[in-house]
Amino acid sequence: MNISKTNIKAKEIRSIRDSLGLGRTEFSHLLGLGKQGERTVRGWEEEEHKPSRMKIDSILALEDKLNLALKNAPFKTLTSNSNYNFIDLFAGIGGIRIPFQEFGGKCVFTSEWDKFSQKTYLANFGEMPNGDITKIKASDIPDHDILLAGFPCQAFSQAGLKKGFNDTRGTMFFEIQRILAHKRPKAFLLENVKQLKGHDKGRTLETIVAILRGEFDLDIPAGIPLSEETRLALSEKLNYWVDFKALKATDFGAPQNRERIFIVGFDKDYYPEKDIGDMFRWPEPMKTKTKVGDILQDLSLLPEEKDKFTISDRLWQGHQRRKNSHKEKGNGFGYSLFTKDSAYTNTISARYYKDGSEILIDQSDLGKNPRKLTPRECARIQGFPENYIVDAVSQCQIYKQFGNSVCINVIRAVANSMVQFMEKANVSSKDSKAA
Repeated sequence: MNISKTNIKAKEIRSIRDSLGLGRTEFSHLLGLGKQGERTVRGWEEEEHKPSRMKIDSILALEDKLNLALKNAPFKTLTSNSNYNFIDLFAGIGGIRIPFQEFGGKCVFTSEWDKFSQKTYLANFGEMPNGDITKIKASDIPDHDILLAGFPCQAFSQAGLKKGFNDTRGTMFFEIQRILAHKRPKAFLLENVKQLKGHDKGRTLETIVAILRGEFDLDIPAGIPLSEETRLALSEKLNYWVDFKALKATDFGAPQNRERIFIVGFDKDYYPEKDIGDMFRWPEPMKTKTKVGDILQDLSLLPEEKDKFTISDRLWQGHQRRKNSHKEKGNGFGYSLFTKDSAYTNTISARYYKDGSEILIDQSDLGKNPRKLTPRECARIQGFPENYIVDAVSQCQIYKQFGNSVCINVIRAVANSMVQFMEKANVSSKDSKAA
């Protein structure tokens, strides 16, 4: 595109953005425009103001930037020989995507609103995720065979206030229902915290399952913030076979006491219910024992000036003081210390970047205070491959991202069960038609 670096026009900015398949928010994130970025881009495109010469250079360089990201991305989308298509909603940093891609799937759409997670996703998959799913029409989402979604868990977690559907983050489930109602994929996999099972005495999960099965008439109060399309979709009956199960990371080879609930569904209008019941099986736990040492890096020779992981004397003293105070009160709150011989750690959380208290690695053999996990160790404890890029964002942000992510070991096991069932069911269906 032949555009003057000093005289870029509004329609030319819009043309570049459209050619890259980016919304205004995603476009602004790639330009590093900050919180008001979407408004800034809108102002450029509506000729309210013009970008600086530096921003014009950045706009013109975006195509090369995205092409370079695609070229270097270790997990870029397969372009041929895919067995099925899937979409990746509330994608985070792509933990659910990787195993389904490994089993021959092609990702045709991604949504993730957090700009830092978008950067990590771009570095690893070579594509910029679409932003806020509430602003994307279902008709604009490509057809797909499987819907994947690790929908926001803060509304149901122990760390959150457990507001459930009364929390805006809790209503994100209804965005999943909206897309299921419009696109009718053959299957879905949803992931959330184990506390979802007990939230509101089990009624929240019962409601979710009933909606997915098409067995619930839901009256959504006017005060709950939902789009007109989402409210309309709730009047449509789904018809999925649905089951759920809590699975532990330690049962699938990851040395972390992380338990999550997984909800699997198959379209009964496509697969006979009897076939689903006969053929689909949840994965069985592995027999091998886990060990924290298997994911640890050797930092014994790391120079002090490069050691960003050993906690300070002040923080270590504070941890010990708080733990002793809690112990006197008769509870077990406080830091948790692990060695290379420990079977597993606590669950890594999104707050890990703050003080590392839930997982500290003992370094007494080196005469040092305990340390936090490194970003690579966080990736390993969540089962991410060794070539996953962990430095596309700051250390603080990557800790948040891995704390919010899924354990790939578990996803891989569930994905294998789902794909095996779909392949068997498709073969069975062909045999029946041939007969």
